[in-house]
Amino acid sequence: MKDFESIEQLMADIGARAKQAAAVLAAASAESKQAALIAAADHVWADRAAILEANVKDLEYGRQKGLSDAMMDRLALDEDRLRGVTDGLRAIADQTDPVGEVIADWTQPNGLHIQRVRTPLGVIGVIYESRPNVTADAGALCLKAGNAVILRGGSESFHSSTALHAALVKGLRDAGLPEDAIQLVPTRDREAVAQMLTMTDTIDVIVPRGGKGLVGLVQSKARVPVFAHLEGIVHIYIDKAADPETVLKVVLNAKTRRTGICGAAECLLIHEDLAGTVGRGVISALVASGVEVRTDATLSRIDGTVPAQSDDWGREYLDMIIAARTVPDLDGAIDHIRRFGSSHTDCVLTEDPDVAARFMNELDSAILMHNASTQFADGGEFGMGAEIGIATGKMHARGPVGAAQLTSFKYLVRGQGTVRS
Repeated sequence: MKDFESIEQLMADIGARAKQAAAVLAAASAESKQAALIAAADHVWADRAAILEANVKDLEYGRQKGLSDAMMDRLALDEDRLRGVTDGLRAIADQTDPVGEVIADWTQPNGLHIQRVRTPLGVIGVIYESRPNVTADAGALCLKAGNAVILRGGSESFHSSTALHAALVKGLRDAGLPEDAIQLVPTRDREAVAQMLTMTDTIDVIVPRGGKGLVGLVQSKARVPVFAHLEGIVHIYIDKAADPETVLKVVLNAKTRRTGICGAAECLLIHEDLAGTVGRGVISALVASGVEVRTDATLSRIDGTVPAQSDDWGREYLDMIIAARTVPDLDGAIDHIRRFGSSHTDCVLTEDPDVAARFMNELDSAILMHNASTQFADGGEFGMGAEIGIATGKMHARGPVGAAQLTSFKYLVRGQGTVRS
């Protein structure tokens, strides 16, 4: 990397090179992109010792910063997680290439043949926090969709992201694609983020992936269009017709499997008829598993719980903490979620199909689940190989953002000397 007198100059150079690479990628063959991703997966695995060594530096940095256990878990890599990274790269490589897909095809009465086809967005800027695997996921998905990408990882994952990025670049080189197609901002300086948000000449869309503070900053300061990935204030409503075994299994998994991911459950809404039975049982099980359960007055009589405060409703803990309260019925649950939810993921546990249908029809979260753990709110689990984030807005992409969601479209119109009268 050349020396620059300012972050502004550095980012301008990165943006210009990304734009040039995007022009090449837009016409790149599906085979070359697939080859680059398979090669990148091979390089990640071959370089795993160096990547894990880099991760040790990041973990020490995180400890010095006083990161929570959940945040340290998000930051940590091991061979199993690197195997997951390589599996994700290969899964994305093997997906159908979205570029050029014909979305619609019709012929007008005047003889014009019109097609709407997928086309790359161009240059995507991805700003993310501690999870280093996002480097691989975002780089791979953007490449698959024919986009160049500028990655700005969190300061905590700087060394891990740099090592993973190096493997991605090796894959590009092996496949004969421009190395500038996937660039990583080589500084922890926050001014780089500020610059990215104003680079309207070279960046086509920004994808923020992180906590409320990061996403709020991006949304308030960006001049570039943004795919919003808001916090995961995930609710589970336990209906009076819920199966007790399903409740116990799903809730424990949704809260405790990994507390630091955006699909982790953060609030239980329990039908008031179940407060002393199923509700008591699941809350006691959470407490026994080491979860701090912050409850309303009705549930506070359960041993081991902590009284909830007003700010516990509508809160993303990303930790072994969950809020719980009773609601009179489905309407009460829907009202609570509309007031305190973040339109990310919400779940209903019930054996009543009418209750499930109303929950899914009347709420407008990006992901709605019935009798399934909210930990499945993940592009990889949706068959996308990976995702760049869960978009909670309503424009363009929504829900898990995979390769197809990182495209736009254009119209191809063909005539035979056709003129308009």
